Amino acid sequence: MGFRLPSVIRKSSSNGNQASSTVSDVPKGFLAVYVGDESKMKRFIIPVPYLNQPLFQRLLSQAEEEYGFDHPMGGLTIPCREDTFIDLVARLNASS
Repeated sequence: MGFRLPSVIRKSSSNGNQASSTVSDVPKGFLAVYVGDESKMKRFIIPVPYLNQPLFQRLLSQAEEEYGFDHPMGGLTIPCREDTFIDLVARLNASS
């Protein structure tokens, strides 16, 4: 049994220089977020409407409370485990 990422989310590889990514590689209606700890960030492209979902807002609130919103990557940084984020996105995808 394989694990499959929801089709609405794309993960691009990180090479340690996240600032080199441009806005032009993010389709209209989507947003780039960086997930993980500082040493191993992964970049995900998510639909903007996810920002209004209660589950996603709860994750953002927890991140703000624990870490603040200092974004050294130049994009929205969510310091949570990658598997936690993927699980949340899968739940959002299933509810839509």
